[in-house]
Amino acid sequence: MREYLLVMLVSGLTTYLLAGLCRQLALRFGAVAPVRARDVHTVPVPYFGGVAMLGGVVLACLLARNLPFLGRHLLVADDALTICLAGAVICGVGVIDDLLDLPALAKAAGQVLAAGIVVTGGVRLFWIPLPNSIFALGTPTSILVTVLIIVLCANAVNFVDGLDGLAAGVVAIGSLAFFSYTYLLAHEQDFVVATTASLITAVTAGACMGFLPHNWHPARMFMGDSGALLLGLLLASSTISLTGQVDSSALSARDGGLVPSYLPIVLPLVILLIPVLDLVMGYIRRTWHGTWFFVADRKHLHHRLLQHGHSHVRAVLLMYLWTTVLSFGPVVMGLARTWWSVVLTAVAVLVAILLTVANNHPSRSGPDRRTA
Repeated sequence: MREYLLVMLVSGLTTYLLAGLCRQLALRFGAVAPVRARDVHTVPVPYFGGVAMLGGVVLACLLARNLPFLGRHLLVADDALTICLAGAVICGVGVIDDLLDLPALAKAAGQVLAAGIVVTGGVRLFWIPLPNSIFALGTPTSILVTVLIIVLCANAVNFVDGLDGLAAGVVAIGSLAFFSYTYLLAHEQDFVVATTASLITAVTAGACMGFLPHNWHPARMFMGDSGALLLGLLLASSTISLTGQVDSSALSARDGGLVPSYLPIVLPLVILLIPVLDLVMGYIRRTWHGTWFFVADRKHLHHRLLQHGHSHVRAVLLMYLWTTVLSFGPVVMGLARTWWSVVLTAVAVLVAILLTVANNHPSRSGPDRRTA
């Protein structure tokens, strides 16, 4: 645990320190979020937060290779470097998009390229749990599904990046939940606690927390597409890597059921439920109105919270609350498997619902910031 905490701290501090430099570079090269008709912020805000986070993640992973415990597990170290390389590619695509506003097709091609690097490095989805068995994926299917998951997660995080501090906080909470699950599961099942999933989620959480002081409302800089796409790739890759390093059949045999074996697949989907739900709703909404799915609008979930009368900060905190409930709830129920864990999660969901609907005075001012 100490080495995981160390790499998380290094990732956070490095991101925090690099963010100021990246902000100056963004201003120098004109990588700023302009004030558009659909926005409310009154001055351009610099991008390149994703570059700072990439620096924190890479440095933390390099450190992990040289630590006594994590460094001696070559599979974890090699997987981490593969994911960092893919992260650099997808972050670079985001940087170019922040500078030049790439066409949607070109940006999608860059995402597929980054996902291809992950697959080429051996990090791919190997199995899917079924009610009475574990379904092993063939190589072509495994590659296709892995690429689709990475691209979906990258765009889901990009969609939720609509308010100051929202995406960074949501991903930080989700990463901490997934890290808690993988680490505690390894202890409970007597597995090796050194996994790619634990390492990547630890450094991702650190990078997000290091960036938040610069991105909290009112934000001094945005993560931009470089950050949102990077975070989506990191979360997806950590999930996918777990299927190659945890014996799902052993989980089922030891527990007498499929709850633990389902969680490596289900938990990341639950963690990203809000961003993915927003992505799917946006696709349906825009298609229904005859526009392309990538054409921005002001009807995301966070915008609806603002229109319902919640302040900018309260809307972000509500999204944090929902992410916490949806992320840690399954972890508690899956690992504890007791009646009180179910009751506790149900109460948390009820509290989140009440706080969400508590304000019945719709806002007339509209969203506080840009759209995704």
